[in-house]
Amino acid sequence: MTVAHYRGMALAVPPTDSEHRGYYEAARRHQLVVQECSACQRLRTGFGAACPFCTNLTWSWHEVSGGGTIFSYEIVVRAVNPAFSDWAPYPIVLVELDEQRHVPWAGGFNDETVSLRMVTNLVRRDDLHLPESEELVAIGRRVEVCFIDLEEQFSLPQFRLSEEAPTIEPWRATF
Repeated sequence: MTVAHYRGMALAVPPTDSEHRGYYEAARRHQLVVQECSACQRLRTGFGAACPFCTNLTWSWHEVSGGGTIFSYEIVVRAVNPAFSDWAPYPIVLVELDEQRHVPWAGGFNDETVSLRMVTNLVRRDDLHLPESEELVAIGRRVEVCFIDLEEQFSLPQFRLSEEAPTIEPWRATF
């Protein structure tokens, strides 16, 4: 079993865990992978046995670029997990990855797409062990995957702001 420690938490991936093991094996090589359905070829980040689009049960790992855009975000003011209490307030972002953007979903409503999105921490470019400053987070900002090497056999994918220009005008709510 692969076990690593991050912020006082034990992260474990049993050898029998086929739905997550390949993800963390790729992360160790500093590659970001998602599941690709063998039947409809749609990519997905919500790991599971069945494709949410066609219900097929066969899939493989597919490497993605790790580039994306902040689709939405939330600033966590009170950490639910005590391991992150010293980070508060900190951003959690919903990243829309560049792959599979604007691909229509035949089973969806009107203009619904099968965009590839994942929820993740947003860490600083200059220190991957610290959260990004709240003032710099905005919908539309470009991000890129980065990897925190925890132990010899374990790396944890996170995201940080990219130096790439946004493709839309970034915005954030002001109150």
